[in-house]
Amino acid sequence: MAVLHTPPRIKRLFVVTTFLIGAALLLASARSQSGSQTPPAQTPPAQPTTTTHPTARHAATTHHATPSNAHTSHRASASTAHTTRTRTVAHHRRRRRPLTARQLARSRRLQHAFVASSQLRPMAQQLAQTPSPAAYAGVSAFAHSHTGEAAAAAYLALGHAYLLERKFPEAVSALHSAHLADVSKTQPTGALADYTDYLTAQAFLQNNQLPQAEAVLNNYVQKYPDSIFIDGVPILRANLMVQEGDPQAALAALNPHRSEPIAGKADFQLALAKVEAMAGHTAEAQHLFEHVYLDYPLSIEAGVARSQLATDGVLATLPVEERRRHADALYNAGHYDDAEDEYRSLAAQANVDDSSRNALLVAAAECAWKLHRLSQSQLDSIPDTSDETGARRLYLLMELARDRDDSTTQQSIVAQMETRFPSSPWLAEALYSSGNMYLLLKDYPHAITYYGELATRFPTHKYAPSAHWRTGWLNYRLAQYSEAARLFDEQIHVYAGGQEIPSALYWRARIYEDQEHKPSTAAAYYGTILRVFPHYYYAMLAQARLMQLGAVTPDSIPELDALKPVPIPELTDDVPEDDPHVVKARLLANAGLNEYIEPEIHAADGSDEWGAFAEAEIYASYGESWRAMRLLKHAIPFYTSAPIEAIPVAYWRILFPQMYWTDIKAGAERNGLDPYMVASLIRQETEFNPAAISNKNAWGLMQLLPSVGRSLAREEGIRHFQTDELLNPSTNIRLGTLYLKQTLDKFGGQPEYAFAAYNAGDDRVVDWQSIGNYHGIDEFVESIPFSETREYVEAILRNEQIYRELDKIVAQRAQN
Repeated sequence: MAVLHTPPRIKRLFVVTTFLIGAALLLASARSQSGSQTPPAQTPPAQPTTTTHPTARHAATTHHATPSNAHTSHRASASTAHTTRTRTVAHHRRRRRPLTARQLARSRRLQHAFVASSQLRPMAQQLAQTPSPAAYAGVSAFAHSHTGEAAAAAYLALGHAYLLERKFPEAVSALHSAHLADVSKTQPTGALADYTDYLTAQAFLQNNQLPQAEAVLNNYVQKYPDSIFIDGVPILRANLMVQEGDPQAALAALNPHRSEPIAGKADFQLALAKVEAMAGHTAEAQHLFEHVYLDYPLSIEAGVARSQLATDGVLATLPVEERRRHADALYNAGHYDDAEDEYRSLAAQANVDDSSRNALLVAAAECAWKLHRLSQSQLDSIPDTSDETGARRLYLLMELARDRDDSTTQQSIVAQMETRFPSSPWLAEALYSSGNMYLLLKDYPHAITYYGELATRFPTHKYAPSAHWRTGWLNYRLAQYSEAARLFDEQIHVYAGGQEIPSALYWRARIYEDQEHKPSTAAAYYGTILRVFPHYYYAMLAQARLMQLGAVTPDSIPELDALKPVPIPELTDDVPEDDPHVVKARLLANAGLNEYIEPEIHAADGSDEWGAFAEAEIYASYGESWRAMRLLKHAIPFYTSAPIEAIPVAYWRILFPQMYWTDIKAGAERNGLDPYMVASLIRQETEFNPAAISNKNAWGLMQLLPSVGRSLAREEGIRHFQTDELLNPSTNIRLGTLYLKQTLDKFGGQPEYAFAAYNAGDDRVVDWQSIGNYHGIDEFVESIPFSETREYVEAILRNEQIYRELDKIVAQRAQN
């Protein structure tokens, strides 16, 4: 899907928004099904966030006790730990409205088109991702060598690609060819006709061929009543009328829909603003432009509205607090470049008082710091004040000191903040960052001081659970077990819904078992982990400890009994295979139009129950497991808290694929590895995406650096090795399993060390080992200071367990 960024500033409303509006409208219907253009909740002024540090330091800033993987978070699991679990799986067929004869006929037609175009997907996907001459040539060749619906799908892919590149004549020509291939005497309305017509209208509109666009849109709603583009047609028509200079006709197109959900979308509101402006309703137009700019701050349309407000001289007259809210929304969404521009633009206005100006400049400075371009002189130029602006400024000065490894200045600034700003959230930020600093320096006493102070001063702060946990854990590492036990008990009681609970339960149990010699109490804690967090890393550890304890009757502890598993909603894999929208989504996948797959599926009756699975199943069917997996991770983030039997096996097979299994087994056998270990590592590294190339230049399924690949290829006797061979799954697995074996050998065959080294590098693992005094490998894993690496290790071990459990259940069902 093409990524559209905030548009550049424009000078005149009716001359230049054609492309931006057209691009927005092209995506509008695809987005409308998920409501992504609805106004966000009121955004509070920018406060300290959890993502304020560069990678090397932020890796230590959050303790994710859940066994999350690198691409998802399971905070929802912990936050609802007091509710009951529903363990029902829907394998039965759901009752749903029967399809009409017309729908069945349409479904059969779409199914025929899907089968006919099944070989198109790789070429169309390549065109969508990289519209190179070669990609165009490949899809064109397919279109010319096929007829009927197969050719239509290929021409649609070409037309869509040309449209996104603003090659309007070529787009119209390709879409016309799609229409001709799609229709026949017996089928005057083609399987893809609503797409070809809508995109053709877009091309004409953006190319200022207004009569042609209007002709295509006439009777569109009547011709295609089930199309996902229905909501976009009034907006498209209104923009067309604006370009024709007919505001009354544009209002006539929009007014009937003012009370419908579509009116809550940014594109509708922007179209209405333009129409009101052209109609001479200046006040109403200005109000609507302000509404779009302020209430849809992350939308494409907000940039257009901002430009118009600036052109009209209105932007500078907006209340400072409202513009600040807009900038804060950009900041909180991580759009730091845009947020910095907004803050500085607002600070430069003459009507801004000194206090507000300082606050805006400090906010801009933090954006610069996040972008790694903040200088000491920028902060020195901002006055030192005794308000929250002053606290934020001091916090940033502390971060710069930390960047320089200047602990003396860092400690001095935090001490100032404790005196001058004892209740400021920026002090909490400074305390947490300072604790992380000393954790990485292995100065545990200093880290405990800062973490402990944060938890004491700010017990309800977002960082408090993590800081409190780290205080307890570092006391444990210093063998201060009584203090660690007190803190772990407090963690479980005060932060019962927090993500640190599994680790707190486990290590409290270890103290009961090892220091206090209360095996029955320890068993109760271990049992609680298995009951509440069955697929977490800590559940594996707890199971092993219980086996070691032997026949022990667990104590009954009411506080532990109160902890409940995450509720698992009823899930179904019963997708209506003949629903026209579902079949059409598969056809669109063939044409590489991925952005329309989701809205097509969700236009189907009952899709709220199975839509995410149906979409993931489409991607999985093409071998694009990484797309499918990410989609289900997002849709059911609670899956690591679910027993296997609580979720249909079809979901698990997407979440834990066994692609390239023959190569994995061969590579594992050759190097004396467990194939489940290899699959688990691949899942964690790339989600089985063979074309993955990281920002560290690691290639392929097992993420090998080119230099490592060349060295391993020589060892394997692969001659004339080229880096791009690492994108070949067989080659990558062959070399990657050898590399994993060598890494294991370096660290005595201990998987935890090897996985940590695979993620963070050998030198870091050796450094962490040098701390010593570990009483077990579990202590080493818990002590990894980088959250990403710690979670990576935990997740691979968890993945192995789920792979084994899943295969065992599937094998048992096959025997029954």
